[in-house]
Amino acid sequence: MTNNGSRGVPDRAGEAAAPADSGSNRGGTRWKNSWAPLSVTLAIQAMVAMALLTLPAIAPKVADAVGVSAVYIGLYIAVVYAGAMAASLASGAAVARYGSIRVSQAGLLLCALGLVLCAVPTVAAMAVGAFLVGVGYGPVTPASSHLLARTTPAHRMSLVFSIKQTGVPVGGALAGAIVPGLQELVGWRNALLAVAAANALCAFLAQPLRAGFDADRDRARRLAMGHLLQPVQLVLSQPALRMLAGCSFVFSTAQLSLTTYLVTYLTDSLAYGLVAAGLLLSVSQVGGIVGRVLWGYVSDRWLGARRMLAALSALMAATALATALLHQQLPSVLVLAVLLVFGASAIGWNGVYLAEVARQAPPGMAGTATGGTLAITFLGVVLGPPLFGALSGLFGSYRAGFVALALPLALCTVALMRSAPAAQPAARAG
Repeated sequence: MTNNGSRGVPDRAGEAAAPADSGSNRGGTRWKNSWAPLSVTLAIQAMVAMALLTLPAIAPKVADAVGVSAVYIGLYIAVVYAGAMAASLASGAAVARYGSIRVSQAGLLLCALGLVLCAVPTVAAMAVGAFLVGVGYGPVTPASSHLLARTTPAHRMSLVFSIKQTGVPVGGALAGAIVPGLQELVGWRNALLAVAAANALCAFLAQPLRAGFDADRDRARRLAMGHLLQPVQLVLSQPALRMLAGCSFVFSTAQLSLTTYLVTYLTDSLAYGLVAAGLLLSVSQVGGIVGRVLWGYVSDRWLGARRMLAALSALMAATALATALLHQQLPSVLVLAVLLVFGASAIGWNGVYLAEVARQAPPGMAGTATGGTLAITFLGVVLGPPLFGALSGLFGSYRAGFVALALPLALCTVALMRSAPAAQPAARAG
């Protein structure tokens, strides 16, 4: 599969490479300095991910304080990602007009404001806060894809995008490791406010980078309602992007069902304490961190993106079933191992996926294509966790939700394998 109008050459998996001048001096940034944009996008991604997962990490405490069941944390996630979906649709035009760093700064500040509202112990305030966290989270990935697509050579795209996307499990690991203990020290409301302050600080620290990294912004670019559907229209018009987006719908459902319900599942079904369950959430996130880098390397060097994604889909299905079979009598090390592998696959797929989206996007439209596919990805998150919670409530166990994840994941495995191009000998990059 090749990009429409691409000037690239086929990579080792037969997929189109990014334009040959990806490492040229565009927008004032050269390849030799591209670890700087990777570093800043990684830090921003980690902060907004931590903001998103802070409340789920202490869901039982928050639910008790507000007087609702912890099962409804799925609705919180749905509201967050409804905001993220709307923001991702507008992100292409916003990044083009204001630049990647400015849009990311706005996202950090919106996440901070959303967490402040979530610290108000009413359902209404938390609903508004959740939506604002989502609006802040949504444009960060398209913004970083726009920046990294300009500074990354084709043969390193999966690895670099995967490293950047480790920011999501890093943020989740920070939420799982820090927030439960912090709420025991200062209370759940102050724990939320502390993460809000960290997001605001990150926005401030990014300001010196704005002039150089946002040099390609087009101040004449208009922000119009008609632009909101452009990213989705682009994705639906490209068969490769359409198939990838459909698989991401299922993958995101698996990822967020794991991260949203794991703490509650471990405390309710396996009798773990809140801090211990939070640490196991961190273990799954660490698996995602390692997985994202490893899968990116394997994809670039041997398998190619489609086969790598197919393998991860199969691994997600297997570990979802294994998670459903966990019980109190199992050794903790075995529970840890299952969740580590589940996290490595269900949280580790994004970098390979986003690099493939950037490859398949028409030249100069990586940010727009990413925004369009993420709208569909986020739709999976909006619908998936509430369905997971509904199934769990219907059958009286979270195990039912994990079992239900396996079938659509198996279908994605088949679709990705059927679309994978014929393997070609690896091309050594200079």
